[in-house]
Amino acid sequence: MNAAVRATVRVGIYTGAKVYFVHEGYQGLVDGGDNIKLATWESVSMMLQLGGTVIGSARCMDFRAREGRMKAALNLVKLGITNLCVIGGDGSLTGANQFRKEWATLLVDLVKSGKITDDEARKSSHLNIVGMVGSIDNDFCGTDMTIGTDSALHRIIEVVDAITTTAQSHQRTFILEVMGRHCGYLALVTALACGADWVFIPEMPPDEGWEGHLCRRLADQRARGSRLNVIIVAEGAMDRGGNPISSEDIKKLVEKNLGFDTRTTVLGHVQRGGTPSAFDRILVGISLCLCAMGVEAVMALLEATPETPACVVSLSGNQAVRLPLMECVQVTKDVTTAMAEKRWEDAIKLRGNFIKLVKTLALTEMCHRSLLVTSPLLQSNINVAIVNIGAPCAGMNAAVRSAVRIGIIQGHNMLAVHDGFEGLAQGKIEPITWTGVSGWTGKGGSELGTKRYSNRPLLLLRMIIRMQDEYSAIAYMGGLELVQGRDKYEELCIPMVVIPATVSNNVPGSDFSIGADTALNTITSTCDRIKQSAAGTKRRVFIIETAGGYCGYLATMAGLAAGADAAYIYEDKFGIRDLEMNVEHLVQKMKTDVKRGLILRNENCNANYTTDFIFALYSEEGKGIFDCRKNVLGHMQQGGTPTPFDRNFGTKMGSKAVLWITEKLKEVYRHGRIFANTPDSACVLGMKKRALTFQPLAELKEQTDFEHRIPKTSWWLKLRPIMKILAKYNISLDTSEHAHMEHVIKKRVSMPAPLMKKASPATKHEEEE
Repeated sequence: MNAAVRATVRVGIYTGAKVYFVHEGYQGLVDGGDNIKLATWESVSMMLQLGGTVIGSARCMDFRAREGRMKAALNLVKLGITNLCVIGGDGSLTGANQFRKEWATLLVDLVKSGKITDDEARKSSHLNIVGMVGSIDNDFCGTDMTIGTDSALHRIIEVVDAITTTAQSHQRTFILEVMGRHCGYLALVTALACGADWVFIPEMPPDEGWEGHLCRRLADQRARGSRLNVIIVAEGAMDRGGNPISSEDIKKLVEKNLGFDTRTTVLGHVQRGGTPSAFDRILVGISLCLCAMGVEAVMALLEATPETPACVVSLSGNQAVRLPLMECVQVTKDVTTAMAEKRWEDAIKLRGNFIKLVKTLALTEMCHRSLLVTSPLLQSNINVAIVNIGAPCAGMNAAVRSAVRIGIIQGHNMLAVHDGFEGLAQGKIEPITWTGVSGWTGKGGSELGTKRYSNRPLLLLRMIIRMQDEYSAIAYMGGLELVQGRDKYEELCIPMVVIPATVSNNVPGSDFSIGADTALNTITSTCDRIKQSAAGTKRRVFIIETAGGYCGYLATMAGLAAGADAAYIYEDKFGIRDLEMNVEHLVQKMKTDVKRGLILRNENCNANYTTDFIFALYSEEGKGIFDCRKNVLGHMQQGGTPTPFDRNFGTKMGSKAVLWITEKLKEVYRHGRIFANTPDSACVLGMKKRALTFQPLAELKEQTDFEHRIPKTSWWLKLRPIMKILAKYNISLDTSEHAHMEHVIKKRVSMPAPLMKKASPATKHEEEE
C-alpha cells in the first residue's frame, strides 16, 4: 500500500495538485482535523520497504451511516478536496462509490444546515473517485493481482520452506492453514509453489469420499519413499454440503486412519506483515507496476468529469487499466453468491484466473496414476529430453519438475540431460522419474546442471541423438543452433521448445523469463539494507552495479522498487551531460530532509562510464555535501530460493511446453517416424501480456540484437519516465500506452453480471490456453 501512496502523492504533486493524507481510513475522513494533512514530496520518502500502510487504516462504523458520510463531506469541502483515491478491498470501494453517488444530496443538506456556503458547494459540486485494490486474498474480479498478494505469498512460502526441512527429517505430515475465507487463491498458489499433496479451497470443495482419497494419496506418497506430506488449507475451506473443513479436522483424520505423525500450522496475520516484495512495490512479473497504478490513479482523477463513472485501477498482464468500479465489485459479490448457492463451477469461472491454476495443480500434483489411464499418448515410447542451457537461475528446477511429470502423464519416456549441451555431447543422459523430481520446486540453481553454450560442433549432438532407441523430442532452455542444424542433420528434425530462463530477462518473444523475479527481489532487498545502513549517518549516495549483461531490466525495475534516483542502462543512452544533471539533482536533493541517494548501474551499460568512474565522479562533485559508497552485487543475484512467482511461472511453463510437444508429435508422426522441419515446430514459449504464446525461433531472429543478446524492443522501457518522475526530475509522462488495453478489458468486464457466468469465446479460449 505504501508504494501506491508514494506514487500517488508524488505524481499528484508533479501535476500541480495539492495532495492530502487521510489517516486511519474512513474514520479519519469522518473525524477530520489532524487526520487530514497536506502531503509533501519528502513525507513519502523511505516508504517503499515498509509493510502495512504508514497513513493507517481502520474499520469505521460511522461512515456506514449517512450522518457519518455528511461529516466526511464537510471535512473535504472545507479543504477544497474534490478527488479521492481509495486503496482497499471491495467493501471500502463500495463505500467510496456510495459516498460519490450521495455527494450532491450531502452538499444540499450541508448548505441547508448552514455548515457550508453556496459558494463552497458550487466549488465542490462533484466528487471524483478512483480505487486501487488492496487485498492479500486476490479476491477482486477484474484484476489479475491485488496489492499485497505477492508479499503474502512470500511470507507463506518462507514458512513452508522452513517447515519442510524439519518435516523431512522426521517423516511428518504438515497441514498449513492460510488466509482466504471466501477466496482460495493463496492456498492454490502455495500448493503449486511448494508441491503440496492436497489443497482445500472454498470455491472447489472436494468430492464425496474425499477422506478415503486423501488418505490413499498420502499413503501412496509415503510408500514411494517420500518423507514429507504437505496439505494446504484455506481458512474458508468447506465440503460440498457447506460444512467447514478445518486443519484440525484433517489432522484427526490422518492420525486416525494412517497413524502418521501430523502437525498443523495456522499462519494467521503473519501473512499480512513483513517487507513488501518487489512485485508488490512495482507489481513486476506479470504486471506493469504499482507506481504506474498510482500514476494511472492520478490520471483517472484529473481526467474525470461529473458524468464519468467511478473507476478502479486494475492490472491486466503488464498493463494498468481503468475499469468500472461497481461492475467489478458486482462480479466479486457474484462469486460469494455462487458459493453460497453451491454453484461451484460458476464460482471457479467467475474467479477467472483460477481455472489454469487448478488444471496445472491437478496435472503436476494430484492425479499421477489416475490421469495415466486416460492419457491419449499412454506409453508413447517417445523420448523427451530436458536440458538446461546457460547460467543457472531460480525457477529452472520448477520448470523441469513440471515438464517431467506432465511428460510421464502423456506416456513419454522422460530423459534428463546433465551439464547442458556439453553433457548432451558426452552422453550424460539418464531416465528421470516422477519421484526423481520431488521437492525440486523450492530449490534454486539447476539440479540437472548447466553450462554456457561453448559452440560444440553439431556433429557431436547428432552422434548422441543416434544413440537413442527412438526419436527424441527435446524441450530445452536455449539453442537456436539446433534449428540451424536441421538442414545438415535429419536427426535434428524433431519438435523443440525454448523456455526462457535467465535473470537478465533478455529473451526475445517473452515479456518475462524464469529467474528474473527472484533476482529482482534479491537486488531490492539488498538495496533496502544498503540504504538502511546509512540511517542516522550523514548524507550518503550509494552506487550499485546490477547484473543483466546488456539488458537493463533488472536495473530499471530494481530502481522502481527501491526508489532509485537514476538507473543507467545500455538501452537508454546517456552521456556526461546526463551524469552531470544527475549529480546536480542529488546535490539539490540533499539540501532537503532527504539524506540518502541511490544510483543503479547495469553492468554493461557503457564501456567507458564504468562503476568506478561514476563512483569517482559522484564522490568528487559531492564533496562537502554527501559522500559515496559503491557495491557490485555480482553472482548473489543468481542465487537464493525461487520466489512464489518464479516457482509458479516455471511450473506453468514446463507444463505448457510438454503439452505443446505432445500435440506437435501427433502432427509430425508419420509411418513410424518423426520428422519436423517447419518453422512452427521449433518455438519459444513466452508470456506476452496475459497469455503464454509459442513463437517460431526463426521469426524471432528479426527481433533480436545478437551482438548484445537483447531484444530490439522491450515493454519495460516505457516505465523509465515514471522512475524519473518519482525521483523528482522534470520530465513529461505519456500514458497513451494504457488506452488500447483499457478499451479491450472494459469490453470484457463491463458485461452484465449474469452474462459473466457464461464463458464468452475469449474467456473459453483463455481457459483452453
